[in-house]
Amino acid sequence: MRLRTSLVAVGLAAAIALTGCAGGGSSSDPEAGAALTIAKPDGAIAAESNNPWIGDSSALKLGYANTIFEPLAFVNVIADAPVTPWLASEIEWADDYRSVTVTAREGVTWNDGEPFTADDIKFTFELLRDNPAIEPAALGITDVTVDGDAVTINFENSVFVKQDKVLEKFIVPEHIWKDVEDPSDETNPEPVGTGPYTLTSWTSQSVQLDQRDDYWGGELAVPTLYFVSYNDNTALTTALANGDADWAQGFIPNIDDAYLSKDEHNQYWAPAGLGVDALWFNTETKPFDDKALRQALNLIVDRDQHREVAREGNVPALTSVTGLPTPAGDPFIIDEFQGQEYTVDVEGAKAILEEAGYTWDADEKLIDPDGTPVTFTIQVPQGWSDYVTGITLIAEDVKQIGIDATVDTPDVDTWWANKGTGEFQAILHWTDTGLTPWDIYSNVMDGARYLPIGEQSEQYNFGRFNDPEITAALAEYANAADEATRDAALASIQTSFIDEAVALPIGTRPFIGEFNTRNYVGWPSDDDPYAVPEPTRPQMLLVLTRLQAAE
Repeated sequence: MRLRTSLVAVGLAAAIALTGCAGGGSSSDPEAGAALTIAKPDGAIAAESNNPWIGDSSALKLGYANTIFEPLAFVNVIADAPVTPWLASEIEWADDYRSVTVTAREGVTWNDGEPFTADDIKFTFELLRDNPAIEPAALGITDVTVDGDAVTINFENSVFVKQDKVLEKFIVPEHIWKDVEDPSDETNPEPVGTGPYTLTSWTSQSVQLDQRDDYWGGELAVPTLYFVSYNDNTALTTALANGDADWAQGFIPNIDDAYLSKDEHNQYWAPAGLGVDALWFNTETKPFDDKALRQALNLIVDRDQHREVAREGNVPALTSVTGLPTPAGDPFIIDEFQGQEYTVDVEGAKAILEEAGYTWDADEKLIDPDGTPVTFTIQVPQGWSDYVTGITLIAEDVKQIGIDATVDTPDVDTWWANKGTGEFQAILHWTDTGLTPWDIYSNVMDGARYLPIGEQSEQYNFGRFNDPEITAALAEYANAADEATRDAALASIQTSFIDEAVALPIGTRPFIGEFNTRNYVGWPSDDDPYAVPEPTRPQMLLVLTRLQAAE
């Protein structure tokens, strides 16, 4: 029986007590069959939604969707490792990457007892094709065919740069979702998946999942999972340090003293990938509809200070003007920008502004060509301490050219809605990551992802930038049949990214994971980078299948 209650009135303490007694604590002796508590710093989750595709659903925000639903395969984006087949036992790509044929794994059942078949794969990809609102990767699915256990998925263009996005789509049961009128609005109160865990209780601050006894992959070491949302990073850090929380992806200030030194079992791993944190501008409204202002700010933001203060030196430096992290991005930096690094250049920024018709008043405040003082607001969620510190630093940076910036920290749900509909001037937000730089550049500049302000976007391009030539270059890179064509497209894209300054890469965004080895071992590491360590990504399930009881 599912338990649904609200902890809004009860408070966070009750949620902590619920999880802490289930398997947390800092005892040095491993506990057989202990629960695992996975945590986030997002505060109370307003409403339950187990939709596996909409980014603001509780299942995706907290990460428990990854234990109920399963993908065709897992793709390792941090190591040169093969794809791990999952619901697909075999995967074969066409030479031009315009189709892929997968074989449905035998012996798999949904958690309601129904058999999983190739028809479920076909149905899922047709559902994604027919409902763009739940398909943020814009895969361009055309038709899907079934031949026995083999499913062939065809695409309008090459999905060379989106192989991971294709293979890591969650598969849903046709017998459940065929009667759903609008999958983008479905809350899915009784989620049916092929994964090893089922949802047994849900509250606004703690969610429980228990292992099913008929999982096709066999018995896992962890019998019960708790997903808890703490009020902020400080509360999350305390929970991780004292053992009330076991696994998280979150920024921890002063991590050595606050977390690692508290227990020899506490671990931190942050492998690099092709993703960044960026200052995103709404390019359809003042003041960021002017490229000159965006270019000037690109010369004002102090990335070194951001890394040392906001991230406390715990992430790699971001140096290349292309926005690509080192070393993952090094092979993709074109010759023109080799060795060019970010620097703070106040005089250079002022020169750009003067040439564009900006002036300064008697108080040294920046005035735009229309005679209006330049001001703007930057938003990030309250409680995200590294992001709050980050935008506070940026607000100080821009004072050097006479801009007053306001720091706004709404609750996470408000912020999420605002960035999706374009109701903001500037936000600090991450980019996606993948196998190539296409993800960073497409996230920021791709007109194929463009939606008018007011329409909810799950497809990035939150700044509503739309240049047909850049969009065409991004498509050419993605669809190129040879390396020479792809290289030419990348040169155009990279040059435009720097020139347009639609979003400013502020820092690297490694895959951060905090976890402990008190009760379970087998976590990914530098020595065995089989998956990213973040519990909000599909690879979370791969990690759970690899964990073993500590001895």
